[in-house]
Amino acid sequence: MTDQAKIKFAPPEKSLFFSTLKRRVDQYFSENHESRYANKTMVIKTIVLISMYIVPYVILVAFTPPIAVSLILWLIMGAGVSGIGMSVMHDANHGAFSQNPTVNKWLGYTINLAGAGVMNWKLQHNILHHTYTNVANVDEDIKDRGVVKLSPHEKVGRVHRFQWIYAFFFYGIVTLYWVLLKDFIQYYHFIKSGVNRQSSVENRYMFTGLVLMKLIYFAIFFAIPILIFQIPFVEILAGFLLMHFAAGLVLTVIFQLAHSVEGTQHPLPDSAGVIQKDWAIHQLETTVNFSPRNKWLSWYIGGLNFQIEHHLFPKVCHVHYPRLAPIVRQTAQEFGLTYLENKTFLIALKSHISSLKRFGTPHFDEAIV
Repeated sequence: MTDQAKIKFAPPEKSLFFSTLKRRVDQYFSENHESRYANKTMVIKTIVLISMYIVPYVILVAFTPPIAVSLILWLIMGAGVSGIGMSVMHDANHGAFSQNPTVNKWLGYTINLAGAGVMNWKLQHNILHHTYTNVANVDEDIKDRGVVKLSPHEKVGRVHRFQWIYAFFFYGIVTLYWVLLKDFIQYYHFIKSGVNRQSSVENRYMFTGLVLMKLIYFAIFFAIPILIFQIPFVEILAGFLLMHFAAGLVLTVIFQLAHSVEGTQHPLPDSAGVIQKDWAIHQLETTVNFSPRNKWLSWYIGGLNFQIEHHLFPKVCHVHYPRLAPIVRQTAQEFGLTYLENKTFLIALKSHISSLKRFGTPHFDEAIV
Protein backbone atom coordinates (compact mmCIF):
# COMPACT_ATOMS: atom_id res chain seq x y z
CA MET A 1 0.00 0.00 0.00
CA THR A 2 1.23 3.47 -0.84
CA ASP A 3 2.05 5.57 2.22
CA GLN A 4 0.43 8.97 1.67
CA ALA A 5 2.76 10.57 4.22
CA LYS A 6 5.69 9.89 1.90
CA ILE A 7 4.12 11.27 -1.27
CA LYS A 8 5.23 14.74 -2.27
CA PHE A 9 4.40 17.04 -5.16
CA ALA A 10 6.89 19.01 -7.19
CA PRO A 11 7.58 22.46 -5.68
CA PRO A 12 4.90 24.98 -6.72
CA GLU A 13 7.52 27.51 -7.76
CA LYS A 14 8.11 25.34 -10.83
CA SER A 15 4.82 26.69 -12.15
CA LEU A 16 3.20 30.10 -11.85
CA PHE A 17 -0.19 28.69 -12.83
CA PHE A 18 -1.87 28.54 -9.44
CA SER A 19 -0.47 31.78 -8.05
CA THR A 20 -1.73 33.56 -11.18
CA LEU A 21 -5.12 31.84 -10.99
CA LYS A 22 -5.52 32.54 -7.29
CA ARG A 23 -4.77 36.22 -7.82
CA ARG A 24 -7.40 36.43 -10.56
CA VAL A 25 -10.02 34.65 -8.47
CA ASP A 26 -9.31 36.94 -5.51
CA GLN A 27 -9.66 39.89 -7.88
CA TYR A 28 -13.02 38.57 -9.12
CA PHE A 29 -14.50 38.51 -5.61
CA SER A 30 -13.00 41.89 -4.75
CA GLU A 31 -14.19 43.66 -7.88
CA ASN A 32 -17.69 42.18 -7.68
CA HIS A 33 -17.98 42.79 -3.93
CA GLU A 34 -19.04 39.18 -3.41
CA SER A 35 -18.46 36.83 -0.52
CA ARG A 36 -16.83 33.47 -1.17
CA TYR A 37 -19.48 31.84 0.97
CA ALA A 38 -23.17 31.00 0.64
CA ASN A 39 -25.66 33.53 -0.69
CA LYS A 40 -29.46 33.65 -0.54
CA THR A 41 -29.75 31.09 -3.33
CA MET A 42 -27.67 28.67 -1.29
CA VAL A 43 -29.76 29.22 1.83
CA ILE A 44 -33.00 28.56 -0.08
CA LYS A 45 -31.48 25.44 -1.64
CA THR A 46 -30.48 24.17 1.81
CA ILE A 47 -34.04 24.56 3.10
CA VAL A 48 -35.53 22.87 0.02
CA LEU A 49 -33.20 19.87 0.12
CA ILE A 50 -33.56 19.26 3.84
CA SER A 51 -37.34 19.53 3.42
CA MET A 52 -37.19 16.93 0.62
CA TYR A 53 -35.79 14.53 3.19
CA ILE A 54 -37.79 15.35 6.31
CA VAL A 55 -41.27 16.12 4.95
CA PRO A 56 -41.75 12.74 3.17
CA TYR A 57 -40.75 10.95 6.39
CA VAL A 58 -43.32 12.91 8.37
CA ILE A 59 -45.99 12.04 5.77
CA LEU A 60 -44.99 8.37 5.93
CA VAL A 61 -45.40 8.04 9.67
CA ALA A 62 -48.27 10.48 10.16
CA PHE A 63 -50.55 9.31 7.33
CA THR A 64 -49.26 5.78 6.54
CA PRO A 65 -50.15 6.04 2.83
CA PRO A 66 -50.51 2.98 0.55
CA ILE A 67 -47.32 1.11 -0.31
CA ALA A 68 -47.11 2.58 -3.84
CA VAL A 69 -47.25 6.12 -2.45
CA SER A 70 -44.86 5.19 0.36
CA LEU A 71 -42.23 3.97 -2.07
CA ILE A 72 -42.47 7.23 -4.01
CA LEU A 73 -41.93 9.11 -0.75
CA TRP A 74 -38.90 6.95 0.08
CA LEU A 75 -37.53 7.67 -3.39
CA ILE A 76 -37.94 11.41 -2.81
CA MET A 77 -36.09 10.99 0.49
CA GLY A 78 -33.25 9.29 -1.38
CA ALA A 79 -33.05 12.22 -3.78
CA GLY A 80 -33.23 14.61 -0.85
CA VAL A 81 -30.46 13.04 1.22
CA SER A 82 -28.13 12.75 -1.77
CA GLY A 83 -28.83 16.42 -2.58
CA ILE A 84 -28.02 17.36 1.02
CA GLY A 85 -24.78 15.41 0.77
CA MET A 86 -23.68 17.05 -2.46
CA SER A 87 -24.91 20.60 -1.86
CA VAL A 88 -25.02 21.26 1.89
CA MET A 89 -22.85 18.82 3.83
CA HIS A 90 -20.11 18.91 1.23
CA ASP A 91 -19.68 22.68 1.30
CA ALA A 92 -20.03 22.86 5.06
CA ASN A 93 -17.34 20.25 5.75
CA HIS A 94 -14.99 22.07 3.40
CA GLY A 95 -15.58 25.27 5.40
CA ALA A 96 -17.17 26.82 2.31
CA PHE A 97 -20.77 27.30 3.39
CA SER A 98 -20.21 30.08 5.91
CA GLN A 99 -17.46 32.30 7.23
CA ASN A 100 -18.68 31.22 10.67
CA PRO A 101 -17.03 27.90 11.66
CA THR A 102 -19.95 27.05 13.94
CA VAL A 103 -22.40 27.20 11.04
CA ASN A 104 -20.13 24.96 8.98
CA LYS A 105 -19.78 22.55 11.89
CA TRP A 106 -23.51 22.06 12.44
CA LEU A 107 -24.43 21.93 8.77
CA GLY A 108 -21.59 19.45 8.35
CA TYR A 109 -23.47 17.14 10.69
CA THR A 110 -26.19 16.81 8.05
CA ILE A 111 -24.13 13.83 6.91
CA ASN A 112 -25.71 12.07 9.90
CA LEU A 113 -29.01 12.21 8.01
CA ALA A 114 -27.50 9.54 5.75
CA GLY A 115 -26.37 7.53 8.77
CA ALA A 116 -22.69 8.37 8.17
CA GLY A 117 -20.03 9.86 10.41
CA VAL A 118 -18.56 13.28 9.75
CA MET A 119 -14.95 12.75 10.91
CA ASN A 120 -14.32 9.74 8.70
CA TRP A 121 -15.76 11.64 5.73
CA LYS A 122 -13.41 14.56 6.32
CA LEU A 123 -10.41 12.25 6.49
CA GLN A 124 -11.46 10.31 3.39
CA HIS A 125 -12.55 13.25 1.28
CA ASN A 126 -10.76 16.40 2.41
CA ILE A 127 -7.38 14.78 2.99
CA LEU A 128 -7.03 11.57 0.96
CA HIS A 129 -9.16 12.44 -2.05
CA HIS A 130 -8.49 16.15 -2.43
CA THR A 131 -4.77 15.91 -1.83
CA TYR A 132 -4.00 12.69 -3.70
CA THR A 133 -6.65 12.73 -6.41
CA ASN A 134 -6.54 9.61 -8.62
CA VAL A 135 -3.40 8.27 -6.92
CA ALA A 136 -3.89 4.50 -6.65
CA ASN A 137 -4.21 3.03 -3.13
CA VAL A 138 -4.28 6.48 -1.53
CA ASP A 139 -7.30 8.27 -2.98
CA GLU A 140 -10.16 6.57 -1.12
CA ASP A 141 -12.63 7.35 -3.90
CA ILE A 142 -10.83 5.01 -6.32
CA LYS A 143 -9.41 2.60 -3.75
CA ASP A 144 -9.31 -1.03 -4.85
CA ARG A 145 -11.94 -2.99 -2.91
CA GLY A 146 -11.84 -6.00 -5.17
CA VAL A 147 -15.20 -5.65 -6.87
CA VAL A 148 -14.81 -2.54 -9.05
CA LYS A 149 -11.49 -1.33 -10.44
CA LEU A 150 -11.25 2.44 -10.87
CA SER A 151 -7.56 2.76 -11.64
CA PRO A 152 -5.34 1.46 -14.44
CA HIS A 153 -2.78 0.46 -11.82
CA GLU A 154 -4.80 -2.36 -10.25
CA LYS A 155 -4.64 -6.08 -10.95
CA VAL A 156 -7.82 -7.27 -12.62
CA GLY A 157 -9.49 -10.63 -13.00
CA ARG A 158 -11.77 -12.07 -15.61
CA VAL A 159 -14.91 -10.97 -13.80
CA HIS A 160 -13.88 -7.31 -14.05
CA ARG A 161 -14.43 -7.31 -17.81
CA PHE A 162 -18.13 -7.08 -16.89
CA GLN A 163 -17.76 -4.33 -14.29
CA TRP A 164 -19.15 -1.71 -16.66
CA ILE A 165 -22.46 -3.57 -16.23
CA TYR A 166 -22.48 -4.62 -12.57
CA ALA A 167 -20.66 -1.59 -11.11
CA PHE A 168 -23.87 0.42 -10.95
CA PHE A 169 -25.46 -2.10 -8.60
CA PHE A 170 -22.55 -1.68 -6.21
CA TYR A 171 -22.78 2.08 -6.59
CA GLY A 172 -26.37 1.76 -5.39
CA ILE A 173 -25.42 0.01 -2.15
CA VAL A 174 -22.58 2.37 -1.24
CA THR A 175 -24.52 4.40 1.34
CA LEU A 176 -26.04 1.25 2.86
CA TYR A 177 -22.53 -0.19 3.23
CA TRP A 178 -21.49 3.13 4.74
CA VAL A 179 -24.25 2.97 7.35
CA LEU A 180 -23.60 -0.64 8.31
CA LEU A 181 -19.86 -1.19 8.00
CA LYS A 182 -17.76 1.47 6.30
CA ASP A 183 -17.58 3.93 9.19
CA PHE A 184 -16.24 1.27 11.54
CA ILE A 185 -13.80 -0.15 8.99
CA GLN A 186 -12.47 3.33 8.25
CA TYR A 187 -12.30 4.18 11.96
CA TYR A 188 -9.80 1.40 12.61
CA HIS A 189 -8.00 1.77 9.26
CA PHE A 190 -7.44 5.53 9.57
CA ILE A 191 -6.06 5.14 13.10
CA LYS A 192 -3.75 2.31 12.06
CA SER A 193 -2.51 4.14 8.94
CA GLY A 194 -1.95 7.41 10.79
CA VAL A 195 -4.49 9.39 8.74
CA ASN A 196 -6.49 9.87 11.95
CA ARG A 197 -4.14 11.80 14.24
CA GLN A 198 -6.55 12.35 17.09
CA SER A 199 -5.65 11.29 20.62
CA SER A 200 -6.94 7.99 21.99
CA VAL A 201 -9.40 9.90 24.17
CA GLU A 202 -10.74 11.83 21.16
CA ASN A 203 -11.10 8.61 19.21
CA ARG A 204 -13.01 6.91 22.01
CA TYR A 205 -15.45 9.83 21.97
CA MET A 206 -15.62 9.57 18.19
CA PHE A 207 -16.39 5.85 18.31
CA THR A 208 -19.04 6.32 20.98
CA GLY A 209 -20.60 9.10 18.90
CA LEU A 210 -20.66 6.87 15.82
CA VAL A 211 -22.45 4.09 17.67
CA LEU A 212 -25.00 6.43 19.26
CA MET A 213 -25.66 8.21 15.95
CA LYS A 214 -26.33 4.94 14.16
CA LEU A 215 -28.59 3.64 16.94
CA ILE A 216 -30.65 6.85 16.72
CA TYR A 217 -30.66 6.60 12.92
CA PHE A 218 -32.07 3.06 12.92
CA ALA A 219 -34.51 3.92 15.69
CA ILE A 220 -35.93 6.76 13.58
CA PHE A 221 -36.28 4.61 10.46
CA PHE A 222 -37.34 1.31 12.01
CA ALA A 223 -38.32 1.47 15.68
CA ILE A 224 -40.56 4.53 15.48
CA PRO A 225 -42.49 3.62 12.28
CA ILE A 226 -42.91 -0.04 13.26
CA LEU A 227 -43.47 0.12 17.03
CA ILE A 228 -45.30 3.43 17.34
CA PHE A 229 -47.09 3.83 14.01
CA GLN A 230 -47.62 0.11 13.34
CA ILE A 231 -46.23 0.21 9.81
CA PRO A 232 -45.32 -3.31 8.62
CA PHE A 233 -41.61 -4.13 8.82
CA VAL A 234 -41.51 -5.33 5.21
CA GLU A 235 -42.83 -1.98 3.94
CA ILE A 236 -40.26 -0.05 5.98
CA LEU A 237 -37.42 -2.32 4.88
CA ALA A 238 -38.39 -2.05 1.21
CA GLY A 239 -38.60 1.73 1.40
CA PHE A 240 -35.36 2.04 3.37
CA LEU A 241 -33.48 -0.06 0.81
CA LEU A 242 -35.01 1.91 -2.07
CA MET A 243 -34.00 5.21 -0.46
CA HIS A 244 -30.42 4.06 0.01
CA PHE A 245 -30.12 2.56 -3.45
CA ALA A 246 -31.30 5.81 -5.03
CA ALA A 247 -29.00 7.92 -2.85
CA GLY A 248 -26.00 5.66 -3.36
CA LEU A 249 -26.45 5.49 -7.12
CA VAL A 250 -26.77 9.25 -7.51
CA LEU A 251 -23.88 10.12 -5.19
CA THR A 252 -21.44 7.59 -6.60
CA VAL A 253 -22.17 8.25 -10.26
CA ILE A 254 -21.81 12.01 -9.81
CA PHE A 255 -18.48 11.68 -8.02
CA GLN A 256 -17.13 9.14 -10.53
CA LEU A 257 -17.99 11.35 -13.51
CA ALA A 258 -15.47 13.88 -12.25
CA HIS A 259 -12.43 11.59 -12.07
CA SER A 260 -13.01 8.10 -13.49
CA VAL A 261 -13.55 9.11 -17.10
CA GLU A 262 -11.46 9.11 -20.26
CA GLY A 263 -8.82 11.82 -20.40
CA THR A 264 -8.03 12.07 -16.69
CA GLN A 265 -4.59 11.07 -15.46
CA HIS A 266 -3.78 8.45 -12.81
CA PRO A 267 -0.22 9.39 -11.82
CA LEU A 268 2.06 7.35 -9.59
CA PRO A 269 4.91 8.81 -7.54
CA ASP A 270 8.45 8.12 -8.69
CA SER A 271 10.98 6.06 -6.73
CA ALA A 272 11.55 9.03 -4.43
CA GLY A 273 7.84 9.34 -3.70
CA VAL A 274 7.45 12.53 -5.76
CA ILE A 275 4.66 13.26 -8.24
CA GLN A 276 6.35 15.40 -10.86
CA LYS A 277 3.65 18.05 -11.05
CA ASP A 278 2.77 20.73 -8.57
CA TRP A 279 -0.45 20.14 -6.66
CA ALA A 280 -2.66 22.52 -8.68
CA ILE A 281 -1.63 21.08 -12.05
CA HIS A 282 -2.14 17.60 -10.62
CA GLN A 283 -5.71 18.59 -9.74
CA LEU A 284 -6.29 19.98 -13.22
CA GLU A 285 -5.07 16.81 -14.91
CA THR A 286 -6.99 14.37 -12.71
CA THR A 287 -10.32 16.18 -12.73
CA VAL A 288 -12.96 16.86 -15.38
CA ASN A 289 -16.06 19.04 -15.50
CA PHE A 290 -19.31 17.89 -17.07
CA SER A 291 -22.60 19.37 -18.24
CA PRO A 292 -21.59 22.94 -17.30
CA ARG A 293 -24.62 24.58 -18.93
CA ASN A 294 -27.25 22.43 -17.22
CA LYS A 295 -28.42 24.81 -14.48
CA TRP A 296 -30.91 22.35 -12.96
CA LEU A 297 -28.29 19.63 -12.63
CA SER A 298 -25.78 22.09 -11.24
CA TRP A 299 -28.32 23.28 -8.67
CA TYR A 300 -29.10 19.77 -7.45
CA ILE A 301 -25.59 18.29 -7.35
CA GLY A 302 -24.00 21.23 -5.61
CA GLY A 303 -21.88 22.41 -8.49
CA LEU A 304 -19.99 19.10 -8.58
CA ASN A 305 -20.16 19.30 -12.36
CA PHE A 306 -17.65 22.13 -11.91
CA GLN A 307 -15.25 19.74 -10.22
CA ILE A 308 -12.11 21.48 -11.49
CA GLU A 309 -13.07 24.71 -9.77
CA HIS A 310 -14.01 22.77 -6.64
CA HIS A 311 -10.68 20.95 -6.44
CA LEU A 312 -8.70 24.12 -6.95
CA PHE A 313 -10.86 26.22 -4.59
CA PRO A 314 -12.60 23.83 -2.14
CA LYS A 315 -13.20 26.60 0.39
CA VAL A 316 -15.31 28.61 -2.08
CA CYS A 317 -19.05 27.90 -2.00
CA HIS A 318 -20.16 26.01 -5.11
CA VAL A 319 -22.72 28.66 -6.12
CA HIS A 320 -19.79 30.73 -7.43
CA TYR A 321 -18.20 28.02 -9.61
CA PRO A 322 -20.06 28.79 -12.87
CA ARG A 323 -18.62 32.31 -12.83
CA LEU A 324 -15.14 31.16 -11.81
CA ALA A 325 -14.98 28.52 -14.55
CA PRO A 326 -14.14 30.95 -17.42
CA ILE A 327 -11.31 32.41 -15.31
CA VAL A 328 -9.87 28.95 -14.63
CA ARG A 329 -10.25 27.87 -18.26
CA GLN A 330 -8.54 30.99 -19.64
CA THR A 331 -5.67 30.79 -17.15
CA ALA A 332 -5.13 27.09 -17.88
CA GLN A 333 -5.00 27.80 -21.62
CA GLU A 334 -2.50 30.62 -21.12
CA PHE A 335 -0.19 28.18 -19.34
CA GLY A 336 -0.64 25.50 -21.99
CA LEU A 337 -2.66 23.26 -19.68
CA THR A 338 -5.65 21.15 -20.69
CA TYR A 339 -9.01 22.06 -19.16
CA LEU A 340 -11.01 18.82 -19.27
CA GLU A 341 -14.75 19.01 -19.84
CA ASN A 342 -17.57 16.75 -21.05
CA LYS A 343 -20.32 18.88 -22.53
CA THR A 344 -23.30 16.83 -21.28
CA PHE A 345 -24.16 14.38 -18.53
CA LEU A 346 -24.69 11.57 -21.04
CA ILE A 347 -21.29 12.13 -22.66
CA ALA A 348 -19.70 12.00 -19.20
CA LEU A 349 -21.61 8.83 -18.31
CA LYS A 350 -20.54 7.12 -21.55
CA SER A 351 -16.96 8.17 -20.83
CA HIS A 352 -17.17 6.63 -17.35
CA ILE A 353 -18.52 3.38 -18.78
CA SER A 354 -15.64 3.36 -21.28
CA SER A 355 -13.21 3.78 -18.40
CA LEU A 356 -14.82 0.92 -16.50
CA LYS A 357 -14.37 -1.28 -19.57
CA ARG A 358 -10.75 -0.19 -19.96
CA PHE A 359 -9.83 -0.60 -16.30
CA GLY A 360 -11.61 -3.96 -16.15
CA THR A 361 -9.78 -5.51 -19.08
CA PRO A 362 -7.41 -8.27 -17.85
CA HIS A 363 -3.73 -7.49 -18.43
CA PHE A 364 -4.64 -3.88 -19.33
CA ASP A 365 -1.42 -1.91 -19.38
CA GLU A 366 -1.10 1.86 -19.28
CA ALA A 367 2.03 3.93 -19.17
CA ILE A 368 2.67 5.64 -15.86
CA VAL A 369 2.34 9.37 -16.22
